[in-house]
Amino acid sequence: MKIRPLHDRILVKRVEEQEVRRGGIIIPDSAKEKPQEGKVVAVGNGKVTDDGKKIALDVKTGDRILFGKYSGNEVKIEDEEYVIMREEDVLAILE
Repeated sequence: MKIRPLHDRILVKRVEEQEVRRGGIIIPDSAKEKPQEGKVVAVGNGKVTDDGKKIALDVKTGDRILFGKYSGNEVKIEDEEYVIMREEDVLAILE
């Protein structure tokens, strides 16, 4: 299925962290924090200003980004979990 976010929204797949061990103890999934790093899967066409002009997005498909802990809305599409957020919720692009 193809999906395209609207306006200034982006679709992000979280990058899973490696299993963390501290002192030989495996931390269960329920105690792990969700990663704040992800890969942009799809982007919208851009933000529309009050006078009708479109402002292109700085992020593009394939970028690795950092975003806030509570940013966006989690969605499940074809058994895959994604986050849909506005471009303004992106803190940085990793190069």
